[in-house]
Amino acid sequence: MLESIAIIIFILITALAGYYFRLLTLSGSIAAFIVGAAAAFGFGLDGLFVLGFFFASSSFWSKFKGHKKKEFETKHAKGSRRDWRQVAANGGIAAIASIFYLLDPSQAWLIAFLIGLAAANSDTWASEIGSLSQKPPISLKTWKAIETGTSGAVSSLGTIAALSGSFTIALLAYMLFPLSTYEVLLVGTFGFTGNLLDSLSGAYFQAEYKCLACRSNVEASEHCGQPAILVKGWNFADNDFVNFFSGLASASVGMLLYILLA
Repeated sequence: MLESIAIIIFILITALAGYYFRLLTLSGSIAAFIVGAAAAFGFGLDGLFVLGFFFASSSFWSKFKGHKKKEFETKHAKGSRRDWRQVAANGGIAAIASIFYLLDPSQAWLIAFLIGLAAANSDTWASEIGSLSQKPPISLKTWKAIETGTSGAVSSLGTIAALSGSFTIALLAYMLFPLSTYEVLLVGTFGFTGNLLDSLSGAYFQAEYKCLACRSNVEASEHCGQPAILVKGWNFADNDFVNFFSGLASASVGMLLYILLA
């Protein structure tokens, strides 16, 4: 009982620290507390550690050389501070898997938990590190060079970062959980697959708008203080939507494959 209370207090302090240091908005801090509590009660301190590593490393890379990223941050609907939607988009799969693990303590839910975090880590590292590439990224839709920061584009640096982000989670999990080599490869591979699905969805389905004031293509429905016009994708398919369902798809397929081959 005392251990559970201590864990809850630790998660609460961490969430509030994220708000204090402007890594999270207030809603993001509340969401982070909920996701952290779910992970802790589902997979214990080890699960909380993997989740914490994801949020810490993602926050680090989002702040790393932030002055170089400001020039294209205006394309996105949100900045480097994560609100509840961003927290849910990146940590929601892990939270859901944690809750289901409490109801059904199967290794398959651990695999889903880890793939969800590996996919989120892969996508975040790809975006934050890839944006520092000296060469412009290539659009997955037109296969032509495109402006840095545009969803649905890839670069060599971003791809290496995506692989590193996914397999870092897989290797960290290998040190903390009883995983076989096959399970580690499954987590790393499907985590990276989640990033690929995110990029493809960004190229073909994610909403993109044109600002009538500055004539820039942006991901926000409002820009320069006025509504922007939808020029690509679906209105509801913003970056958070794409992140969540790319992670959900990769975790679901990876979990299913694990069950079928176990």
